[in-house]
Amino acid sequence: MALHEPADNELHRSQLIANQIATLYAQAIDGLLAQSSPAKIKAIGCHGQTIRHRPEHGYTIQLVNAAKLAELTGITVVNDFRSRDIAAGGQGAPLVPAFHDNVLRHPNIHRVIVNIGGISNLTNLPPGKDTSGFDCGPGNLLMDAWCLQHKDAPYDENGDWAATGSVIPELLSCLQAEPFFTQPPPKSSGRDLFNMTWLQAHLHGDEAPEDVQATLTELTASTIARALCTYCTGAEEIYLCGGGARNLTLKNRLKIQLPACTVLTTNDAGVDADYLEAIAFAWLAQQTLDKVPANLPRVTGAAHPCILGAIYYA
Repeated sequence: MALHEPADNELHRSQLIANQIATLYAQAIDGLLAQSSPAKIKAIGCHGQTIRHRPEHGYTIQLVNAAKLAELTGITVVNDFRSRDIAAGGQGAPLVPAFHDNVLRHPNIHRVIVNIGGISNLTNLPPGKDTSGFDCGPGNLLMDAWCLQHKDAPYDENGDWAATGSVIPELLSCLQAEPFFTQPPPKSSGRDLFNMTWLQAHLHGDEAPEDVQATLTELTASTIARALCTYCTGAEEIYLCGGGARNLTLKNRLKIQLPACTVLTTNDAGVDADYLEAIAFAWLAQQTLDKVPANLPRVTGAAHPCILGAIYYA
């Protein structure tokens, strides 16, 4: 988290962390394959951990030592999926809409897939029309950071803490006034904009913590709902995935704000909401190895379709 901002000796520290991440990933993979063989695995699709996302300056940084991961596992690794799209003038994100289009599109029903990770993003899948998508704004990252600060818990399980508070209308209006929310797509964002410094700048300091949590939950719900109503006219089914799909308070707020839509999770469409993004990056790795473009220029703003990713062969 400290590396999201300029800091002392950050280049050295970032590389040490990249090595540590690779080691931890390798341990997870070894555990997964304890009763199998690495030879059966074609590749690992590894997105890494984003610490800077600045497409307006032509770069993005996701930490992981992919070469070390290939060395430790003996498996080919595909990573750095965003950089090629950014080089072509795109945002480098979101990338998962191409996967959503491939596995979750319905021939007759207008679906929207809403991924609520740190940042929330949507994929619009209107029948017979092109797929579109973009980042909506903060998903869980502000709620998680506030919960950690005040409850010493990494996230607000089920949204239970937020449910004990009341939305602060003035604070919500100030947060919603962020220009990113009315910026037209293609667009992407991250902790470079939405972080605790951004939140603290809007607080007076005397707010009840649970009321701020309720307001942050409403911010996520309202910005997703606004994006859907503005750019996904006629949507019938909303499928949630990512960690935010487990937040029942958030899900209920979305149901209230989108009364014309059925709000479900991707589990109801046959894809586990907890693992959809992991599956998506395995699919993206497959596209890379098959030399098939996997970005959607309509989504990212890139000048043309691109083969994404860097390959570290086993």
